[in-house]
Amino acid sequence: MSDPDVLVIGAGLAGLACARRLHRRNLSVRVLEASDRVGGRVRTEEVDGFRVDRGFQVMLTAYPEAELALDYEALDFHAFYDGALVRYEGDFHRIADPFRHPFDAPRTLFSPIGTAADKLRVARIRRRLRRRTVPEIMERDETTALEALRARWKFSASMIDRFFRPFFGGIFFDRSLGASSRMFEFLFKMFAEGRTVLPAGGMDRIPRQMRAALPEATVRLNAKVESLDGQTATLEAGETIGAPSVVVATEAPEADRLVGDVAPVEGRSTVCLYFDAPSSPLDAPILVLNGDGVGPLNNVAVPSDVAPGYAPDDRALVAAVVVGTPAESEEALRRAVREQLIDWFGLEAGGWTHLRTVHVPYALPEQAPPFLSPPRREARRRPGLYVCGDHRHTGSINGAIASGRAAARAVVADRTP
Repeated sequence: MSDPDVLVIGAGLAGLACARRLHRRNLSVRVLEASDRVGGRVRTEEVDGFRVDRGFQVMLTAYPEAELALDYEALDFHAFYDGALVRYEGDFHRIADPFRHPFDAPRTLFSPIGTAADKLRVARIRRRLRRRTVPEIMERDETTALEALRARWKFSASMIDRFFRPFFGGIFFDRSLGASSRMFEFLFKMFAEGRTVLPAGGMDRIPRQMRAALPEATVRLNAKVESLDGQTATLEAGETIGAPSVVVATEAPEADRLVGDVAPVEGRSTVCLYFDAPSSPLDAPILVLNGDGVGPLNNVAVPSDVAPGYAPDDRALVAAVVVGTPAESEEALRRAVREQLIDWFGLEAGGWTHLRTVHVPYALPEQAPPFLSPPRREARRRPGLYVCGDHRHTGSINGAIASGRAAARAVVADRTP
């Protein structure tokens, strides 16, 4: 094959978004992917008839870049309940979005998860952030999410510890809430404006849909780039491929290895333990949060309650999420998680079959301030070399797609006389 106009290294969401935009501009594109499939961290495996995502993942339908890039109807999204069950002092307490579940508002108001004033503050932050545009949110003073909750929005310690730490801690993979306040407020706006969903059959339907918009020969799998010298990539087997424009669309550590001076390279990790249960322990497609802050679990969900295809018809798939990198062995972690599941859901959890433990060492880029100052990093390293990925924008599906599109725009601009 002849050398392409543009070589994209990495077939995650950023690389696919970049390649699609370049293809639409009639440029020839070659995408090199080190693994055996597209999607990067958005990946789904089949295990004994279950669909197991690479860690517990969700999609937010209000993501503006996703709305532009994806065919939501074809993805067959199914929504979570708009709220959560918080495990606190031996009981489950339902916290509902009162605008979407008004009949559950009294239970929310009188629950011990925060004060009555906190529930009114949730309505206030929801109203104010919905009125602001995303660029306006990204221009607000940047601090940590924890400091914004305390000082800017005046939430009590009980509300922060029992709800926000497990909820947003499970999103940032950081229960300290040290991520950027800009990212927190952006995500809060997305939750308020859209739904939290899963595609029928697994999260990897998202990158597979993006891949389908490219010519068949565009993406080459199992093609790890060993080094990059100027405009030429050398693969592990020694093969070289060159192009006038090269886009590095990988996770930050790999981008730093290939081109250097990529920051931040640090990331947040998570572990997800999947179990096969004879039936769901929940009565709704709802997220369960650890409001006590005790034990390895941060949150639990049953993806098969949300979207079909995650489990065989007569079974349920339970996802138990641990934030960070546990110090104990995998066997000790599995034992501790099972003990906590039994405490939460009863002895029947002791009979659930462990399907797989998924470790994700780099689940998200480190997003502590000043991660979003500025809100996005320049894709262009020099004319002909570009870097994209969620570490250049926001650590999210939206950020990955936006970064890929921005890199494509820079490539086109540099090629235009």
